[in-house]
Amino acid sequence: MYLAGRGAGKTRMAAEWLVWEAISRPKTRWAVIAPTMQSAISVCIEGDSGIISILNRYGFAFDFLRSRAELVLENRSIIFLYSAEEPDRLRGPQFHGAWFDELAAFSKPEAYFLALPALRLGQNPQHLISTTPRPSPLIINLALVPNLRRIIRTGSTFDNEINLSPSFISDLKESYGNSKFARQELYGEILNQLDGALFSKNNIDNNRWNNPNEKLYFYQTIIGVDPAVTYSEDSAITGIVVVGQTQDGHCYVLEDASMRAAPEVWASKVVELTKKYPQSRVVAETNNGGDLVVSVLRQVDRNINVKKVTAISSKGLRAEPVSIAYSQGRIHHVGEFPHLEEQMLYWIPGESRNSPDRLDALVWAICELIETNSALMVYLRALSKICKYCQLPSSKKYLVCPKCHQPFSDIS
Repeated sequence: MYLAGRGAGKTRMAAEWLVWEAISRPKTRWAVIAPTMQSAISVCIEGDSGIISILNRYGFAFDFLRSRAELVLENRSIIFLYSAEEPDRLRGPQFHGAWFDELAAFSKPEAYFLALPALRLGQNPQHLISTTPRPSPLIINLALVPNLRRIIRTGSTFDNEINLSPSFISDLKESYGNSKFARQELYGEILNQLDGALFSKNNIDNNRWNNPNEKLYFYQTIIGVDPAVTYSEDSAITGIVVVGQTQDGHCYVLEDASMRAAPEVWASKVVELTKKYPQSRVVAETNNGGDLVVSVLRQVDRNINVKKVTAISSKGLRAEPVSIAYSQGRIHHVGEFPHLEEQMLYWIPGESRNSPDRLDALVWAICELIETNSALMVYLRALSKICKYCQLPSSKKYLVCPKCHQPFSDIS
């Protein structure tokens, strides 16, 4: 596992390893798994430091079958290309080894786990991971949990300075300076927590809901949407996060359905979630798309219950009350949401350059629940009793909870 900064030579090192193995072991099968198929081809295969450039230097003949995403060498070894966006393609095939390029950037980390059982050919199947160490749960587990069979090496951008242009080095120093991100992006360090982040890993983990046998009852559920108005491989992700609220005012993050997709696709997903979570409402930011956002949703379901919200304050200011609610133990994650939690822990207001799309959707949903909570709770408590065991609101005429059959005399 090679954790290194940008420009440190990760691609060249990994490509050299894979080419050497494929050449020295005829008739073997190898996998290259990258964040996208485009990056697998343009970086790992055809890039300046990629596999083809090394094969040409060795004078070793090959045939690149682009339509089949295969590179066939003259010794009948084959290198197969895969995208982490399509992990199910890794079910079935088998290999002598694999190269995982930029594992920290995989949109679907399960691609890594699906590939491992496929490494079953030969006496000693191996795989190499080359990545900038963004602190995803997968990277943290691989890098920090001891394993005698795992070799980890780190590297800095400046280890390879002789092969990089002076202007590139100058730009990096100017961009990152002495920031915490420099330690990650230039020096290959894994950052467990960033100073200035609004959310704490302890606050998330200590209040995580891990009781699948206990059913939660929500009196309101919000689907927060932070839409991306353009769609391409490099466009922003549309944040889609579902949050429910129980009678005690606590909020439960139920699902992160965020995706990079065309408007009609993410709109269909939002409508699908309204069916999955009955009586839910949609809160959608309209700063970028305006009325188009609502229009796209209503093209899929003209009766969808959607509220438009416009951001007036900064993202950081909007997130502050949500951060406070987390610190008070009033927000619970039902399960784990690796990509959302990564944004929460490593997005710094005023410093981070990437838009926190998933976090934005979460903030819109929780803010809506917090704002409407007081009035709704007064109304509901005036009309009903709330069972402290199962949280079901019931008519005041009942002496026993109709669901869990606990007497209301036991309920304070």
